[in-house]
Amino acid sequence: MTVLTWTDDRVEQLKKLWEGGLSASQIAAELGNVTRNAVIGKVHRWAFPAAPRAPPRRRRASARLGRKGT
Repeated sequence: MTVLTWTDDRVEQLKKLWEGGLSASQIAAELGNVTRNAVIGKVHRWAFPAAPRAPPRRRRASARLGRKGT
């Protein structure tokens, strides 16, 4: 088992990837030798701002009211 520490360079790269909107899994793959959970833990402990996300899609009125499409 390889134990890696979060170097300043890796944290900086993590910040850039996180701000770029990559998922924790994508960041883990990009950094290498780190798990998705390690990325999530680091983001949580360092209190990074929420990653930018696409705005929610608007649903049709019929879908909101539980009606079948007409």
